[in-house]
Parts: sequence; C-alpha cells; structure tokens
Amino acid sequence: MQRSKIKEILTQKKPDDEVLVQGWVKTRRSSKSVTFVQITDGSTLQDLQIVVDETNPGHDAAATLTTGCSVSVQGVLVESPGQGQKFEIQANTLTVLGESDPDSYPLQKKRHSPEFLREIAHLRPRTNTFGAMARVRNSLAYAIHTFFQERGFQFIQTPIITASDAEGAGSMFQVTTLNLNDVPKDNGAVKHEDDFFGRPTFLTVSGQLEAEIFAMALSDVYTFGPTFRAENSNTSRHLAEFWMVEPEVAFCQLDGLSELAEDFLKRLCSHVLANCLEDMEFFNKWYDNSTISTLDSIANSQFERLTYTEAVDLLKKSSQTFEYPVDWGIDLQSEHERYLTETMIQRPVIVTDYPKDIKAFYMRLNDDGETVRAMDVLVPRIGEIIGGSQREERREILEGRMNESGISHDEYSWYLDLRSYGTVPHSGFGLGFERTVQFITGVSNIRDVIPFPRTPKSAEF
Repeated sequence: MQRSKIKEILTQKKPDDEVLVQGWVKTRRSSKSVTFVQITDGSTLQDLQIVVDETNPGHDAAATLTTGCSVSVQGVLVESPGQGQKFEIQANTLTVLGESDPDSYPLQKKRHSPEFLREIAHLRPRTNTFGAMARVRNSLAYAIHTFFQERGFQFIQTPIITASDAEGAGSMFQVTTLNLNDVPKDNGAVKHEDDFFGRPTFLTVSGQLEAEIFAMALSDVYTFGPTFRAENSNTSRHLAEFWMVEPEVAFCQLDGLSELAEDFLKRLCSHVLANCLEDMEFFNKWYDNSTISTLDSIANSQFERLTYTEAVDLLKKSSQTFEYPVDWGIDLQSEHERYLTETMIQRPVIVTDYPKDIKAFYMRLNDDGETVRAMDVLVPRIGEIIGGSQREERREILEGRMNESGISHDEYSWYLDLRSYGTVPHSGFGLGFERTVQFITGVSNIRDVIPFPRTPKSAEF
C-alpha cells in the first residue's frame, strides 16, 4: 500500500478508508487497554491520532513509544470522538522504524526559545514553527516561479562566483584556492595569477548585471538564487547568505517596473493566504496578530506613488520625532518608511527618483542631473521590501557615472558593450526572499526563517 500523507488523509480520505501513514511521534498516552499516539509527518501543522488497542499485536511497542520515534502504521480511518480532531486511525499494524532516546532528545512537549533552536538546527524543522516556516517558504518559492513563468519570463541561472561587484559596496567574500599559510606574493602584492581563476573572484552579491545580458536578448528574465554579503552585521535583519529574486525587463521604464513590482507583491500575499492559511493562522496567533490582516490589506490595496522629494517633504512637515533626521540627500531609514506606510499613507508606497549620490552607478540619471530612476516598495511593519531601478542605457552617461564611482571601464567593458549593440530602456528590481518570509510570517529574527542561517562567527550545520 502506498503511503498517504497526513494532509491528504485529513482532506481527501473518507471514513472506513484503509491507509498507510508514516511519521514521527509527538506524544503518547497509554492505559491498560489502549494507547493513543499523536504523529506528524510535516505535511501539515495538524497531528494525526493513532489508536492502538490491547488486542493489536503492536500494542506493547506502542505503549513504550517516546517523543521523536518514527513509526509506520496501517489501519482504518474513523471519525474521532475527541475534540479538536476530525479523524483518527484505528491501527491494524504498528511498526517502530526508529527509536528516540527520551533522556537525550532535546525537543520535548514545551515551547523552546529561538536561540536554543538555532543551536540544534538539525532538529528544529520538527517544531511547529519551523515546519510552518518551511511550508510557507516552499509555497512562496512556487508562487515566485509561477508569477514570472505565467508572464513569459525566462528563468536564468547566474554565476555564484563572479569577478564583478554589482553593488559597488566592497563587502564581498573572496574565493581562493591559494594556500593562506603561504600566499604567493610579488613585491608584497598577492600573485592572483597563481589562483584558480587567475584573478580575484568573489561570491556574488547580485545576479543583476548578468541578468541584464540575457534581458538584452530574451526581453524578460528573472533570477532566483543565493547571494552573499560579508557585512559584519549581527542584527535581526541581516544574513551573510540569503536568496534574491531579481527580474530584469527589456523595453521597460520605471512606471512599468513599478506596476510589475506591485502585481508581484500582491500575488505573493494572496497566494500564501490562499494556500498556507493554516500555517499563517499559526504565525498570526503566536508571532504577530496583525500578520494576516496586513497581507490581506496589501493584496487588496492600491499602492501609493511618491517621489523621494515628496516623501521627504511629508516627513519633514509631520510632527513626528525620529531617531534619525530627515533631510534631502539622506537615505530613508526604516522608521521613516514605516511612518509613511503605517501612519501617513496607511498602505504600501512606491517611492521613486532618489538622489543619485545614494544610489548605484547603473541607475538611469534623470534630466535634473541630481536624481536617478530608482524605486523602493515600502510596506507596513518593515519598510522597504523591494528595491529597483530603470537602468542607464546611454553609454556616455553610464561611463560618466562609472567615473564618478571609481569603477573600471576595462573590468566592465562587457557591461558597456550592452549599451553599444542595440541598447534599449530596461529595468529591474530585487526582492530578498528571507526578508519577505520574515515579513509574511511576522517572525522577528531573520535567522528563524532560513533553514541554516549564516551570520558573523556562525556557519554551523
């Protein structure tokens, strides 16, 4: 008989159906005549109760089960007389597949702190929180691919190892095969020609520049993969390794990109509410009771559009006192972004046309010479969730911006070539996957929405 998942049993099976279910024991209680075993298999937040009576050959084994044991059960599905559960299984056979030492198994029937669970990341997926988190991540990843595939975008796999810094930030992880105990040098400088690639190489911070190459041939593309930042930031919002979604659209200016970003974010919110409601109700109950209402509001609201200058004027005219001052030419902080979305506008806001001095070299320069065609999507609770821009398609202006930023024309000659051979207006944005999962679930620390967090001084598992 083929194994049925608990979610399938609870939603598709009928009473008197014979089923085979396999999973892990959460709790067990026994009397002289019957043993009740609650098992989970990760397919749903709900457990399934197994009833093993004294006439069953597996009763003795069932009566000794402890939390964490794995079992295989074949039996008949019946309506449960107990409260809080629709069905239970009257077991015909119960086989113990793997035992679990109750004296050393660290997960017991109680709430564990996030800090403790990070120390046992190989076991924390067995908790309700991380089971729900994994299912939401999976559903969101599916929604991301579906959104772009339905619109004819091509999925492009961009390099993890790169020689270019898309952001110009310099906080990159270097990749090398050189012997760090005996680094070859020439006049005191590292001989990179002796390295594996013969030049300095790094873990990518973005797939954007490579995505632009394919957008210039395939029109609409997107990347979805790991990126890396060597920032020594030990905060609840920073990771050294995280995943990014980066669409790049040819023949598209900033207004079109803003529409795409709004549609995309609405789709993600509505998808998770439609497909992960059980898990979202769990997060709404235990982590942030505004989670579901916030997602529903985003999915059904019309995003406001403001220029950066308009946003700064609104903030300066408000009576709010901020920790960080608001002034033109200074990047907006999370407190400013949240005040705009939560108090002043009371819905998501797309802010455009930022000062060029606080944005990357590749963003299209406006006619005023002071601002660029940049775009940030701001939402309640966290502020910026999407950042993007119309790219600079004019070679001479791009070269000038590169000169201002001290970026080598030779190293980016291929990027400049895209502006010489059939250049077109094009735009793109980036969405941090973990930041999005954090926002959607209401979980306060980003380390708790990724299976194995990579942070300063922490690379376990």
